[in-house]
Amino acid sequence: MSDYRSTDRDTVVVKRRSGGTVIAVIVVAALVIVGLLFATGFWSADVKEGALPDVSVKGGEMPKVDVDSKEVVVGTSKAKVEVPKVETETKTIDVPVVGVKDDNK
Repeated sequence: MSDYRSTDRDTVVVKRRSGGTVIAVIVVAALVIVGLLFATGFWSADVKEGALPDVSVKGGEMPKVDVDSKEVVVGTSKAKVEVPKVETETKTIDVPVVGVKDDNK
């Protein structure tokens, strides 16, 4: 924010930057920081070790793909876990009854 004073002592002109300028400065600073991190080797994009899978296709058939992937193992194991115990008991109590009485009998 800049403050310009004219020869008249009562007039002050304030010049403000727009929000777009501030955002542009932040984006440029972020790009410079990311560039420095890649240049120094702190961050690296390691894409040299990958390879495409072997695919063989004949007309009218689904492609056969040979892919080496990780094996997912699913199972159970024994563990002691605290579980809340809920108990119930049976009591005999009076409950309201709703019905229709037929006086014609």
